[in-house]
This record gives sequence, C-alpha cells and structure tokens, in this order.
Amino acid sequence: MKKWVKKLLISLGVLAVIFLLANLGLNIWLKTQLPKYIKNNTDYKVSYKKLDVDLGSGNILAQGITVNSKNPQNTDVIGLQGTIDTLKISRFGIYDALFNKKISSKDLSLVKPNLNITLAKPIDKKTGKKRNPVLFENIRINNGNINVFRHTKQKFVGVKEFNLFVENLQMTEESVEDKLPVVFDRYDIKGKDFFFRPDNIYAIKINKITTTNGQMRVEDFKLLPLLTINQFKRFYPQKNKLFQFNIQRMEFKDVVLKKNNISLANASLLDPILLVYDTGAPAQKKGKPFNFEVNLEDVVLRNGEVRIIKPDGNKLLSAQSLNLNINKFVFNKESAENIIPVGYKNFNFSGRNIYYAGKQNIKVSSIALNPKSGEIRDITALPTDSKTSMDLKANHIAFNINKWEFIDKKLNLDIKDILVNGVHGTIKTREVAQKQKSEIKGIQFPVIVRKVIVKNSNIIYEKGNQPLSFNDLNATINGIELKPKANNDGIGLTAKDYGLTTKNFAYRTKFYNMSIASLNVSKNKVQISNFVMKPLVSRAQFIKMIPVERDLYDLKAGQITAEGNWDLFSGNKFINASHVVIQSADANIFRSKIPADDPKEKPLYSRMLRSIKIPMYINNLDLKNSVLVYEEDTPESSGPGKLTFSNFNMNVKNLNSAKLKGKPTQVHIKIDCSFMNLAPLGVNWNFDVANQHDDFTISGKAVNLPAQGINPFIRPYLHITATGTIQEMLFNFKGNPAGLGGTFNLKHKDLKIAILNKENKEKKGFLTAVANLFIKSNSGQFPESVTVEKVERDPTKSFFNLFWKGIQEGLKKTLIGVNTDKAKKAVKKTVAAVNDVKTSIKDIKQTVSSDHKEELKKRRSSSG
Repeated sequence: MKKWVKKLLISLGVLAVIFLLANLGLNIWLKTQLPKYIKNNTDYKVSYKKLDVDLGSGNILAQGITVNSKNPQNTDVIGLQGTIDTLKISRFGIYDALFNKKISSKDLSLVKPNLNITLAKPIDKKTGKKRNPVLFENIRINNGNINVFRHTKQKFVGVKEFNLFVENLQMTEESVEDKLPVVFDRYDIKGKDFFFRPDNIYAIKINKITTTNGQMRVEDFKLLPLLTINQFKRFYPQKNKLFQFNIQRMEFKDVVLKKNNISLANASLLDPILLVYDTGAPAQKKGKPFNFEVNLEDVVLRNGEVRIIKPDGNKLLSAQSLNLNINKFVFNKESAENIIPVGYKNFNFSGRNIYYAGKQNIKVSSIALNPKSGEIRDITALPTDSKTSMDLKANHIAFNINKWEFIDKKLNLDIKDILVNGVHGTIKTREVAQKQKSEIKGIQFPVIVRKVIVKNSNIIYEKGNQPLSFNDLNATINGIELKPKANNDGIGLTAKDYGLTTKNFAYRTKFYNMSIASLNVSKNKVQISNFVMKPLVSRAQFIKMIPVERDLYDLKAGQITAEGNWDLFSGNKFINASHVVIQSADANIFRSKIPADDPKEKPLYSRMLRSIKIPMYINNLDLKNSVLVYEEDTPESSGPGKLTFSNFNMNVKNLNSAKLKGKPTQVHIKIDCSFMNLAPLGVNWNFDVANQHDDFTISGKAVNLPAQGINPFIRPYLHITATGTIQEMLFNFKGNPAGLGGTFNLKHKDLKIAILNKENKEKKGFLTAVANLFIKSNSGQFPESVTVEKVERDPTKSFFNLFWKGIQEGLKKTLIGVNTDKAKKAVKKTVAAVNDVKTSIKDIKQTVSSDHKEELKKRRSSSG
C-alpha cells in the first residue's frame, strides 16, 4: 500500500471517529444541556424524556416534550404552552436556530400535541420589521388538541382530535388580515369541535372535519354573531349588515389556497340557512378592491334558506328550498366590474316560497332559472301603502334567452321570448318628481326581446285615479328593441309587429266611463266593437263641477275600424292610416252657457292638427249612418235648445298634422245628413293644415226644411217659434282666424214668427204682429244672394260659433234686408206708444178709484 493512501485512510478514520464522537457528544450535550441552553437563549422553557439528533441530516426525534414560554406576556414572539408526545423534525436548520433565532425545517411531525399557541403581534407595516418566524415546508399532526390565541389572548383557532398533513403551510396573523388565514399546496385534515374567530363580530364553529382522497367534508358549520343586533348597532354604527350562517354539511374537493387564489374542484352545501340583519345604516363606500380570485369547478347548494330582517324587525326577504348548481364559477377583479360580478359556464337555480317586502310585498310560489331560460309560478304583488303601485297575481311567467354575455364589461342581452299567463289585478302609477338624467351603465344597447306573449289576463292600469281596464287580454309583441332615449331621458321601445285583443275594455276619467265590447289592435289594423262613452255625472252636476264653459259628451259607435301602419312605441312615433271607418255613431253634445266663458283662445282646426307632435296622416276617414245632437243651455232659456243631424255621413280626406313627408296637407271634408230629421243638408269644408294663416272655406246646401223644425233649438232660449218653409238655403264662406265672409242665399215661403213669454207658453200677439211686419215671408222664385262680410270672430269661441254668426248675418240680410234699422226704430216707437197708453190707463184707474172712495166716505157720514 502506498504511503499517501495509508495516510488518507487514517485521516478519514480519524474524521469519522471525530464525527461520531461529536455526534455522540452533541447528543449527550443536547440531552443534558439543551433545555438549559433553550431557556437561557430563547423565549421558551423545554423539557423532554428522550431526544435523538442526527448532526449530519438535521433530523430530530423527541418524546415526552413539555414546552412553555418564559414570559407569557411577551407579544413579540409566538407563545407556546403544552405537551407533545412525539416530535419528529427532518432537515432542521440548527445553525439558524442557534445563531439567527429562526426555526425552519423541511418536515415537522407532531404526535398527540396538546398545545396553546399565542400568535405574535402583526408585522409593523411602517418599519417592515419581522418577528421571529417559524417556517415548516410540510407539517403532520396526529391526534392533537390545539388552541391558537391572538397576541391579545383572545381565542383565534381551536380544534380537537386534530389530524393534519399540509404541504407548505403558512399561518400568521398577517395572513389573516389579508383574508387568507392559512395558505398551503396540499392537505389532509380531520378534526372535531373546530373554532375560528376572525374578528370581534363573528365566530365559526364546526362539529367535524374529515378529508378522504382530497375530498373535505365539513359537518354542522356555523357562522355565529358574537353580539346581539342591539349591541352590533351600538358598537358598529357604520356597519349595515349582521350575518348568521348555518350549514348542515359542506363538501370540498382539491382545495388550493395560494397567495390570492382560492380554488376548489367541487363544493357542495347541504341545508344552508342564511340569516341577515339589516341595521338601516347607510352603505359604506367600498374600500380597496377585492384582491383575490375564486375559482370553483362546480358549486352545488341544496335545500337552502335565506332570511333578511329589516331594522324594524320585520322580514325584508325570505326564501326556502333554494337549490343552485354552478359550473366553472369565477370571481375576480375583472368579473367584479361587471353588472353581474361573477363568471360561470353554466348554472341552474330553483327556489320556493319566496317573499320580498319592499315598496311591494312580492310572493313567489316557485322559481327556476338557468342561462337559457327561466320560469316563475304563482306570483303575487301586494301594495304596502297607498303610494305603492301594484296589486297583481300571475299564474305563470316564463322566458327563453338566445344570448347572455359580457362584451367590454357590458351585458349583451338577446331574449328569445317572454310568456306572461294569467295576470289579474291593478297597476297604479304616480306622478313623481323629475329625476336628473343619468347615463345607463353596464348594459350593451339595444336590448333585444324577440317576442312577448300575454295570455288570459285581466289588468287594470290606473294613473291619476283614471283606471284603464283590459279584460280577457291576449297580446303578442314581436321584435322589441330597448335603448336609451335622446339625452338619456329614459328608455325607448320599438316593436316590429304586435297584436292585442281584449273584451269589455273600459277607461274611466273624471267625467266619463268609456267601454268597448271588443278591441283588436295590430300594427296594421284596429277593430273596435260597441264603443260607449257615458258621462258619470248628470248635466246639473257637470255644470257645478266646471269653472268655465265645457262640452259634455255622450257617445256611442257600433264599430270603428282602421287600416294602415303606425308606430306608437318608439321615439319616432307616427300614424299613417289608409282608411278609418266609424259606423253607426250616436253623439250627443251638451253645452251650458251658465258657467263663465272660457277666456282661452280657441285655435281653428288646421292649427289644432298642426300642433299634433307626431307625424299623422289618414287618407280617408268615414263616419257612416250616424246621429249628431247638439244641445245648448243658457241662464235665460227654458230647457236646452237642440239641433239634430241624423243619417249623418262624413268623409274626411287627407286628415294630417303636416309632419309626414310626401303626403298632401289639404283637408277635404264632405258631410251629408238630415237636419232636424226633416231636410237634407250637405256641407263641403276645406283647409290646409300647412297654411300658417289658417285659411278655410266652407259651403253647403239645405232644402225643404219646415221652419217649425228649428223650433226645438230657437224656442228654449230665443223665446220664439217659426212657421213656413225654407225651400233652399245656400252658403259659401271663406275665412281665417280673424273672421269670415262670403255669400248667402235663402229661398223660403210663408215664413212667420211668434214671440213667446219667458215661460215659452203664451204668445205675445202685439209684438208678434209688429215683428212679422218687417220679415219677408216669401223670397220669390229666384231670390238673389246676399253678401256676408266682416263677420268678426271672437277668438275665445269655437269655429262653429263663427260659422253660426255667418249664417245669422245671412238670415238677417235675407229676411229683414236694408230696412233693419227702420224696423228697429218702428218697433221701439210702437212699444213706447203702447207703454204710454198703459200709463194713461193706469192713471185713469187710480183717479176713478180715488173719487169712488171719497163718495163712499160722504155717504157714510150723512147716514151716521
């Protein structure tokens, strides 16, 4: 053997002996001196029955360990107190422990530990100074009883019969403040009577935790408030919610807590009960944004229950039998910014006996939802006070969705159809203060609803105490688009097509009740049967209720039809009808002159049509086989005067608002009727809606009218009657808002009048005879036309007042002619003479009576 080899072997042998002696000496020293060293150089007192240390590998085996903190009041280091049956440490950093006061190990195994651990104070965030750390890459605990306390001695975590295997476990109070109290890669855990107190408000209790093949099972989970609701309001006045949460069983698979990521392969919750107390405190502004990401492969919730209690102790929300299944659930920074703050691949949700008490008390028997459809059954909405708006019940609401996705953080929604079946009740709306315009965020417009179907419903819509009733309502609306109006003034709606049918339709206003036996409306056709508009008050009541003159209507129509196309939903409303027909109308119009005159200006019809805001055009409007009765009452009249137009037929061409491009604006009205049920009357009336001067022409002809036919109108308030015949009356007027003029021609025979007293009973013979002296009783075979001119219009009166004044002027010039002033003077002289005669007769009677009385006195005195 070579000399250098021999020296090498001797050296290695010496080193091995030295190492063995050092290891033996270290073990002897550790067994005898380590507790003393730990006591003198660390913050703990440690004793043990057995200790083996391998200096080379850093492995440590200890049994019968007892550990206590030297100074339990020192909160700068972790406090320890308890016993450990067996401790195994692999790859222990002895150098760091002795010189850097840092305990680190690859693996830590504890058998039957009974420990009370007090966490050190959190890291000083200003200085960044770290406390003495305890680092273990892997930890095993068998059958332990462990309690963890905060540095304030407040219990933080507790568990019994604890069995644990964790890779890369990290648990410090600093991590608790970041919302993740423990962080690890892989785990296996079992235990009983688990306790966790994250703060001074809540405690979490768990009866039992087990893990098998990565599947964690939690039994009897409870999130319990440590304060009563009154204590919570007192100590935390800024917080508005207090929670209580019970779950009979939870199961998780492949739980991973890593930095700011929480992920589970599966999560199942059985019989969860959530109770929320609302304190009424205003919601606080959000602090720093949510900095964690939650990823759940599948979430299943079964037979859940939710109750939210209002500040007054009454229920705000309750729901039972809640079931939820979500696939690939995600909650992170990006999803939190969406209108729906979570992401998912698919979900199914159902629930029963849902109750919500807000501005409406809403009850739902059952609900089922998924990303493509939804169904709600037996919905009830009841008002909570007089200001609320709905008192409804619905049997069934269902919908199907084509698309439901987020684009650029905005919800893009395309609904295939919505079905509403069996709605019964009342919807009320109130006038509310106008809100400031605001941009609608979080939704990608337009929102598309391809079809809405309403079936078998009876709905009353009421606004301002004016109910609108739909009975046996069935409606279909296709191609709905919802988008903001101009200047963000609410939501506008457009529809491609729609159809509505209803029976016994009714609408009530302050003075009228309107009803329709049947109504059928579509985008191109309207059919109305048996329209009735009846006054709710008598004429006497109506007169007392109105401050100024106003017409009272009593209307009926057998049928009304309209054809064409129109849009009354969108912001671009219009009416373009080819034909409107009103059949068998019966209209009674009553006006009393007893109330004060209405001082407002009455625009002519061309201006009224021009003021309609939407484009409107009706090619032909026909009123057929109808009756029109106009009655007028005055303070001096004995009953109302009456004008009757029977067998009334009217055609209106080009009825318009001068706003539909390419359509004519000249309105032509032709009327044929029977005046007073006695004589035919024809009228032609024309005006141009686009003419800003509001010029018009009106002409007409009446023939073979017995004069006594107009007595029902002139007798009550003019106190005259007429006899004779109006063989033909022609008029042709032109006018504008200032007045009218034109020609008037009257052919008549044997025309006479009778002047009556105020009771319309006795004839005043003398005045009748005088009046008939100045009336042309016969016009002759070919009477000449008279010129009607400078008939001024009272702007506070209607068009028909002006038209009637034109007829009156024509009648005066025709019947009395140029001798009108002379006739008036003669009548005045005659009346004066009659009055003189009456005065003379009265004086004579008084003289005779006086003389007679004197004679009687003389006779009595002589006889006495």
